[in-house]
Amino acid sequence: MEAVNPRRWWAFGVLAAAQFMVIMDTSIIGVALPEMQRDLGFSQGDLQWVFNAYVIAFGGLLLLGGRLSDLLGARKVFVAGWGVLIAGSVVAAAAQSAWAEVAGRAVQGVGGALIAPASMTLLMMLFGHNPKELGKALALYGAAAPAGGTAGVFLGGVFTEWASWPWVFIIYIPIGIATLLATGLLPAVAARRGGGVDVLGAAAVTAGLALTVFTVVRAPETGWGSAQTVLQLIAGAALLAVFVLIQRSAKSPLMPLGIWRTPGLGVSNLAMALLGAAWIPMWYFLNLYLQQVLGYGAFASGAALLPMTGLLMLFMTTASARLLSRFDPKPLITGGLLVLAAGLVWLSAARPTGSFLVDVLPASLVAALGMALAYIPTLMAAMSAAPQEQAGLASGIVNTTYQVGSALGLAALTALATSQGAGALGDLTALTDGFSAAFLAAAGLAAAGALATVGLMRGKPQSPPVETATTEGPHSVSTPASDQRESEGARRYPSAGLPGAEAAAEALCRLCVRSQWPLHLGMDRFVVPQALLHKPRRLSSGDTSVRP
Repeated sequence: MEAVNPRRWWAFGVLAAAQFMVIMDTSIIGVALPEMQRDLGFSQGDLQWVFNAYVIAFGGLLLLGGRLSDLLGARKVFVAGWGVLIAGSVVAAAAQSAWAEVAGRAVQGVGGALIAPASMTLLMMLFGHNPKELGKALALYGAAAPAGGTAGVFLGGVFTEWASWPWVFIIYIPIGIATLLATGLLPAVAARRGGGVDVLGAAAVTAGLALTVFTVVRAPETGWGSAQTVLQLIAGAALLAVFVLIQRSAKSPLMPLGIWRTPGLGVSNLAMALLGAAWIPMWYFLNLYLQQVLGYGAFASGAALLPMTGLLMLFMTTASARLLSRFDPKPLITGGLLVLAAGLVWLSAARPTGSFLVDVLPASLVAALGMALAYIPTLMAAMSAAPQEQAGLASGIVNTTYQVGSALGLAALTALATSQGAGALGDLTALTDGFSAAFLAAAGLAAAGALATVGLMRGKPQSPPVETATTEGPHSVSTPASDQRESEGARRYPSAGLPGAEAAAEALCRLCVRSQWPLHLGMDRFVVPQALLHKPRRLSSGDTSVRP
């Protein structure tokens, strides 16, 4: 057993700050988009690359970042990630052209893909010795995510309104340098594993996604049936097929294909992809509607989104764990996606002469409630479906799926909105028609996710028996029949008999708030988390063992 780090809570502050800043990076740019568009010459269709460049790099390289963290040491990868993020921030802040801005955002995404898994590994190294402290640390770490998302919406408006849009990137430079100076507090050595790094696989999947998204965005201009569009789509599909072939033959693949034979994993990922494909375009086009149609300034637009992000933060940090302790994921995912679809249909009725109180606030709150209901249950369904030894990999895959769904959904709905009039800047009716079409299509994607969940997802995912590691060594958790009166939360999480484990289980829900982190990377080496990723079957008469 490793010695307890006496400075672990100081080190935790560094990790929580990293969580806060990386999540803020996904939300701070939203209200600055129209200003960037005017200054850098983005077309209405190409503006989405400011968001998608980050998402594609982040999602495509997230599993690679986790593998590097395992092989090279989490602290080294954490430091490298911040160096890359700072470099990307410098490029994005200094950009004088649209594609220089896109390049800076892509570099930021690479940095985020290194920081995210390394941060989680370091947190587990610091607190894995004590389940009670681990629960507290996870709760605080999870709270940093919605706080970062909410702060990003607010600060993006402040910087853009009273300074200039480059400040949404400049802010990362001094904070990143301060974080690097404080990394001496972090554990110096992370456990290493054998095997190589699947760089070719990471390059193939990232390039395939980027080319596919680029083609979809450009298709309204070049024509969906044009030779250029068809050839580019074929090339994108070929790159993704190469990725699959690499995963079949690689000694240390990023994504062992055998995991997809796990019942329930495919539909959980499909639901997560459609959730991202509906939610992110809603957030994107709502920003544009507020500023380009209603005429809001950057600060007012950011403030208008605060009720929605506040509801997300409140619900996910208070209600998600309670709902998961009472219901299986399936009804929560289905209900959440349907509520999100209802909110999007409501938003599609927005008017060119609308108002925030009538056209935006109630519909955005309904959509946010749907997102809050569906996100964490979808994540938990994917992880609980996988065998214990692959739970972390399943988590990484489903988080990557969310990023991919977000990028492809935004690309497709941007193309749709542009074709329906969203490219006609200054024409409020045409803009509203385009945005309404995107909202309605997003509602269709959310509804499709609900239908897929109803038709394909099992109510109670099954997986092999869990063996949790404790300070006394591995053992299977079992309970006598007389203890069947234990709490629902204890039945659902096999480690609930350990001190602080229920708090850690709830903290895992909080951790997932707007975060994209894969909860893998050596979790089997620690006390509680691996078991928390699994849900046991309900006990039946004569069945006294707790199994996932």
